[in-house]
Amino acid sequence: MDRLRQRADFLAVANGARANSPAFVLQSLDRRSLGRDDSGPIRIGFTVTKKNGNAPERNRIRRRLRELVKRLDPVSVQPHHDYVLVGRRDALSRDFATMLDDLRIAFTKPARHTHKGRGSRPDGLRPGPAPATSRKPD
Repeated sequence: MDRLRQRADFLAVANGARANSPAFVLQSLDRRSLGRDDSGPIRIGFTVTKKNGNAPERNRIRRRLRELVKRLDPVSVQPHHDYVLVGRRDALSRDFATMLDDLRIAFTKPARHTHKGRGSRPDGLRPGPAPATSRKPD
C-alpha cells in the first residue's frame, strides 16, 4: 500500500463514498470510476483537522490511524481504490481493538456515496456569481 500525499488526490477521494465511525471517517474512491485503467497499488491518506486539538494530539491521532492500517489484513481492502482516514477526537480515547474492528467493518460495509459540492445543482453546473447591478440612481 502506498500513501496519498498530494492535495488533489485527497480532494478527489473526498467526493467519493464514505463510512462513519466514532473515531474516524473512511472515505474511498474507485480510481476506475475516474476513467483510468489503473492497476496501481492501493493508496491511503491520513488527515486530522485542527478542531481535533493541538499539534501533539493531532499527531497522536494520526499515528494511531497509521497503526490501524498496518494491522489491517490486506484482504479486506479493495484493489484499485484510494482511501482517506479522517481522524476524529474520539480516536484519542477509544480502545485500539475497538477501533480496529470499526475499521474492518468500515471496509466491508457497503459505502454510502455522496457528492460534496457547495450549491450543487441537479444538472451538475455550479451557480455563477450574481449579475452586476448598477447603483446609480435613474
